[in-house]
Amino acid sequence: MAVITISRHFGAGGRTIGEMVSEKLEHSLFDNELIQMVAVKAKVSEDIMEAIDNESGGKLQKAISGFVPKRLVDLIGKNREIRMHEEIYVDLLEKIIREIANEGNAVIIGRGGQYILKGRDDVYNILILADMEDRRKFVAEKFRFSTMQAAKTVDIDDKRRAALYRKFGKDDYDQPELYHLVLNTSRIDMDTASELICELVQE
Repeated sequence: MAVITISRHFGAGGRTIGEMVSEKLEHSLFDNELIQMVAVKAKVSEDIMEAIDNESGGKLQKAISGFVPKRLVDLIGKNREIRMHEEIYVDLLEKIIREIANEGNAVIIGRGGQYILKGRDDVYNILILADMEDRRKFVAEKFRFSTMQAAKTVDIDDKRRAALYRKFGKDDYDQPELYHLVLNTSRIDMDTASELICELVQE
């Protein structure tokens, strides 16, 4: 009934490794599916959830446990744009990730899982990272980007990731003390990385 959270640097292969681990352990994989699940609970479009998920905006004023969702009807802004407040997004995301963890046998990609599920004996937190040059090369090859496009994409996602963790009031997300295992895909290949994660969980 183990749950694995994978935090990763964009371009380090975290999603790919997560897919490999979920297949080997026969666990469910949750990544962009989390946005869909939040959208369903909030009864708003997936596009809105994705926009908030990708936002590089400011900090939340309170810790995650203190949020009280506001009525969505109060969140209809001018110009007919619907903007969900960050606290609602984070509150629903927290609840969904906890529900997934309670079901067990899951691999959760990103979105603060290592904080939301902190302290649970059935959860293994993994950090996947790589050298910047290798990350850019991976993105260029995977998405058929130019070197400049890949560099820009990695930079944008690093900012997005930092912004997400600011929503949790956290800035220590790359500290190794948070994780059971830290893997550098510039030093080991993804097959080996996935095997190490599986061995950790199965032990």
